[in-house]
Amino acid sequence: MFTNKNLRDLIFPLIIEQFLAVFVGMMDTLMISAAGEAAVSGVSLVDNVMILMIGFFAALGTGGAVVAGFSIGRKDLDTACKSAEQMVLLVTESSLLIMAVLYLIRPFILHRVFGSITADVERNANIYFMIVTASVPFIALYNGAAALFRTMGNSSIAMKTSVLMNAVNVTGNAIMVYGLHMGAAGVAWPTLISRAVSAVVITVLLTKQTYPVHLRRGMSLKPDFSMIRRILHIGIPNGLENSIFQLGKLLVLSLVSTFGTAAIAANAVSGSIANFENIPGLAIGMAMVTVVSQCVGTGDYEHVRRYIRKLMWVCYAAMWVTILIIVLTLPYLVKVYNLSPEAAGYTRQIILYHSICDAIFWQPSFTLPNALRAAGDVNFTMIVSLVSMWTFRIIMSYVLGSWLGMGVFGVWVAMTIDWLFRAAAFIWRYRGHKWENQKV
Repeated sequence: MFTNKNLRDLIFPLIIEQFLAVFVGMMDTLMISAAGEAAVSGVSLVDNVMILMIGFFAALGTGGAVVAGFSIGRKDLDTACKSAEQMVLLVTESSLLIMAVLYLIRPFILHRVFGSITADVERNANIYFMIVTASVPFIALYNGAAALFRTMGNSSIAMKTSVLMNAVNVTGNAIMVYGLHMGAAGVAWPTLISRAVSAVVITVLLTKQTYPVHLRRGMSLKPDFSMIRRILHIGIPNGLENSIFQLGKLLVLSLVSTFGTAAIAANAVSGSIANFENIPGLAIGMAMVTVVSQCVGTGDYEHVRRYIRKLMWVCYAAMWVTILIIVLTLPYLVKVYNLSPEAAGYTRQIILYHSICDAIFWQPSFTLPNALRAAGDVNFTMIVSLVSMWTFRIIMSYVLGSWLGMGVFGVWVAMTIDWLFRAAAFIWRYRGHKWENQKV
């Protein structure tokens, strides 16, 4: 079903899209560093809440994309369009509700979830939170529509929209942070504006009737509960997994905040740099959803396994190259963040350790389970991820970071222990056949 050219055309735009997303996140951190470590820490704390929301809505988008992918594999484009319409309605309505809830619980997030933070960090976090939370419906709609284009194999549309979004974001950051000296607000307003622009553009493109999957003219706004159940069968376990995963990271962040501002800043910068190492894996994981869902739609599991093996080897090779580049340029990357000597030392230690583990365990921990999810095996992946997250990442973060005195480095060691367990569980599941018998 997919030639090497098809796979290249699918994967390369995804890599560019992921690179842009990570690069702009890095630029946000770099630009806000001009306002000091308190601003970096405040923005990074709120970004983790936003990542939680983005992960949840991306999961709902994946639910719609997988159902559409099954239908494309069966050549049933009418059902594929119907799943697209219902998914767009679902993410729009639910994102508006969640945005309202976030504003209501803002004091709880700032004073309880973020733990013991200084007044300066809290002030910057509050400013950033109030502005960026308004972008939740836009990023939810963008992620849902982008997932549909990817499942059609047309990842270039999502990439081009991402280029537009990130160009608006970076330009706005440069003007508002360096030109107007707006601090945390200077990275918040461009984020809101860029997400709104991208959501409008990609939704309008999705109405183009020549695409195999599109929003049909005169589409019904009435819920189709049968279709919604199919979408939620994939989306809810995946969304719960993503959201609880991010919630666990927030709990770990509350621990990191007790180690001081230097540790918070090092954790934020390390996360930004580490994301670059994972760009090929994230892109190939998205491609895995498209390829596997369409192959599963035909019922040909020999092709499914062949494509999974092929994509996993490509993932390993691409990530090893990326990791090598990051390690060789690490001294220069750390310098540009304007960190204190203490925070810079933490960052170098974390990234070198992360790079070694990333080269071995990340791919089967996060890319391989995307293949299982695309086949409908969402409950197993959810259970493994949640058990591993709470047992290893959270508990071991407190054991290593606090009780054994390893500080922020101990938190990152706990994360890699989580990866090791996930990798073992997902490889074992893939080698069996139960995931081939899931029904949506």
